[in-house]
Amino acid sequence: MTDLALDRSYRALLRVPTLGRVLVGMQVARIAQSMVGVAVILFALQEYDSPALAGIVTFVWIFPGLLVSPIAGALLDRHGRAKLVVLDYIVALLALWAVGLLALGDALPAWLLVLIAFVSSFTGPLSNTGLRSLLPIIVPAHLWERVNAVDSNGYVVATIIGPPAAAALVQVIGGPETMLAIGALYGIAAVVLIGVADPDVETASTGRLFHDARLGLVYTWRNRTLRGLGFSLSVANLAGGMTSIVIPLLVIGRLDLGAAWVGAMFALMGVGGMVTAFIFGRMDTRGRERKLLIWPLYGMAAGTLLLLPVAGILPVAISMVAIGVFNGPYDIAMFTIRQRRTDPAWMGRAFAVSMAFNFSGYPIGAALTGWLVTFSIDAAIVMGVLAYLAGGLLAWWMIPAVEDGSEVATSLLPIEADA
Repeated sequence: MTDLALDRSYRALLRVPTLGRVLVGMQVARIAQSMVGVAVILFALQEYDSPALAGIVTFVWIFPGLLVSPIAGALLDRHGRAKLVVLDYIVALLALWAVGLLALGDALPAWLLVLIAFVSSFTGPLSNTGLRSLLPIIVPAHLWERVNAVDSNGYVVATIIGPPAAAALVQVIGGPETMLAIGALYGIAAVVLIGVADPDVETASTGRLFHDARLGLVYTWRNRTLRGLGFSLSVANLAGGMTSIVIPLLVIGRLDLGAAWVGAMFALMGVGGMVTAFIFGRMDTRGRERKLLIWPLYGMAAGTLLLLPVAGILPVAISMVAIGVFNGPYDIAMFTIRQRRTDPAWMGRAFAVSMAFNFSGYPIGAALTGWLVTFSIDAAIVMGVLAYLAGGLLAWWMIPAVEDGSEVATSLLPIEADA
């Protein structure tokens, strides 16, 4: 660890025990996740010809799980992360195979598709939070910017590979078969992570699951940074949900291009973010995280505006690249400030609640967009622009520029003991 402490390069990450397996399993699963986001929308449009259903399915595939994230976080803190991540991947495999097989048998009414998505969503926080909270535990603090850059670019690589692959598969072999293929990827990710051991870490626990979950909510609310991130990012993520619905409708409906072009547009967003994530991952972001959160949100708002005068595929492509470029520093700043300003003993619960709060705008934005586009695609795009701008203003107003002591949770357990 002495040599590791002296080396701040990306090479130093290769010497962190078990990190390689974690990153491989995480990458395979993220490719599957990025494929699901596109495949479900195209599947709903192809099988049911309903933008509204596409929005609803996207919503229920994510949002119910966000509601139980405090319980998921308490489970992660008490029972370890890797095995619960594997559990979620197995549930995702079963859900996608159920959708695919029922659709092939012409036995998947819309209500059943929604029900399967609803049930499978409840384990989602186990993998999303489990992996995100595992990284700062197994990686030394001086390498957090590096591993966060790798983490961010894991999403970028998934965005480059997953949506084009999903769109091409839906176009070539069909939606049900694509669901089966994505489910198999989750199975591979589960196999890779089986046997990964969590490092020992001190956990603040009462021994009671629901009480621990409630304390996670209290800690996150009292932590001004996590609370500010929650309000600002949940509003900004309305735009992400909008994009997931609007891009397929613009490309397929308004521009009359094939499904493969939808995947290509999301891949461009990933390419745009790859270089900036690595660049900003090499920076020491201490003291600059808030600025690196706020200004990229304004940049993404400007990029989204380019979707309004759509007279061809080029404005869409430029918009997606711009959003990706600004997303690189935004991700690094978000991951790092959350790690620095969270007590390690509370990372499972605090990360679960924080990530759910942050991401809640995405499924809401998708559902709202599914309704808005029945009247006007342009109105949905304007909503996305305003969401980014409002998110930036909330981040400036609510997130402290420096740590202010609200990260410490020493008073929570005595309060619980008195309850």
